[in-house]
Amino acid sequence: MRAWSAPEVPVLPVVGPSVRLHDTASGGPVEVGGPETASLYVCGITPYDATHIGHANTYVAFDLLNRAWRNAGLTVSYAQNVTDVDDPLLERATTVGVDWRELALRETELFRQDMEALRVLPPDDYTGAVESIPLVVALIQRLEDAGAVYRVDDDLYFSVAADDAFGAESNLTREQMLQIFPERGGDPDRPGKKDPLDPLVWRAERPGEPSWDSPWGKGRPGWHIECAAIAREHLGAGFTVQGGGSDLVFPHHEMCAAHAHVVEPGVPFARAYAHAGMVAYDGEKMSKSKGNLVFVSALRNAEIDPMAIRLVLLRHHYRDDWEWTDDLLFDAVDTIAQWRQALSLGRGAPAAPVVERVLAAIADDLDAPGAVAAVQDWVDATLGVAGHLADTSDPAAAAQVSAVLDAALGLSL
Repeated sequence: MRAWSAPEVPVLPVVGPSVRLHDTASGGPVEVGGPETASLYVCGITPYDATHIGHANTYVAFDLLNRAWRNAGLTVSYAQNVTDVDDPLLERATTVGVDWRELALRETELFRQDMEALRVLPPDDYTGAVESIPLVVALIQRLEDAGAVYRVDDDLYFSVAADDAFGAESNLTREQMLQIFPERGGDPDRPGKKDPLDPLVWRAERPGEPSWDSPWGKGRPGWHIECAAIAREHLGAGFTVQGGGSDLVFPHHEMCAAHAHVVEPGVPFARAYAHAGMVAYDGEKMSKSKGNLVFVSALRNAEIDPMAIRLVLLRHHYRDDWEWTDDLLFDAVDTIAQWRQALSLGRGAPAAPVVERVLAAIADDLDAPGAVAAVQDWVDATLGVAGHLADTSDPAAAAQVSAVLDAALGLSL
């Protein structure tokens, strides 16, 4: 599948520091990437609706990681999926009366446009669930050979008991897992399952649903096995970081890891797990079921500067939960205008300190708010806090600050 176009990103004259990231599995900071390479898998969209701010928050967060690694001189391999066949997509297609393939293509293209507008670096490998089916079949066969797959009617399930490390990524108790599992696509009450937490890996053909041939009959992949297969294919075992929203900690990332652990015992699926917080609107997490979505494309169509949208996201630490408001957006629009004014002067306050602060902040668990504060300090010093132009001394300041804004924060001003 085609990803979106990559923006041109300036190469900085300085090398950024090594990156430390909060690891969900260990519960603390770990150094990620290096000495020469790093690899990242971020779970992609199910394209049944347009990109909302919650989606954008996640992809901008891991774009910061991608940029931090590159600024530290690492070669980055980045993979992402598109779940272009799944229950929510099929249900939405039926509701709006369009073919599910048409809906998936349309919404995936809109997602590409939104990511381009927000200057998110594209993945090197962008793989749809449909095109991953041969990979999924091969992985299920390996799980079957390991005795970790069983039938319930014509469906195939994975036995979580086959993974001795099950639960180590999310660190949830069994009681917590049982509570969350049905809320996030699980079917704990299905008769015939060995364990209520066992996930579906192959869904046998249902009337009116798309299906593909397999050794077990016609059907389609389960969700978790899709990402496990794609990540292993493009990044290999033990890749650097598995990323996504915090709602993927369990069951999705836990199940992906379990699948991988069984086929390659003793090798971690990912070396670190990082998760972005949830974005609320009108007091509740943004979700299709709540109907409280703020769409990136709608803001763009209203001629809102995408850089202002990105700045709203950067003003919140990626791991925090927060609430979108129009006031946050209006303030970001004003801030972008002020920053452009400072950059347009050419000269400015010394740039070296702000470049160093921005790179250090992003390398420290993607501290975008700290980086934004450093830029604001430079803007205030350049314009003068009283509103008049300061007596500035660095003739190359604006170019240097502009470069780090783009290279580290993805803001092209």
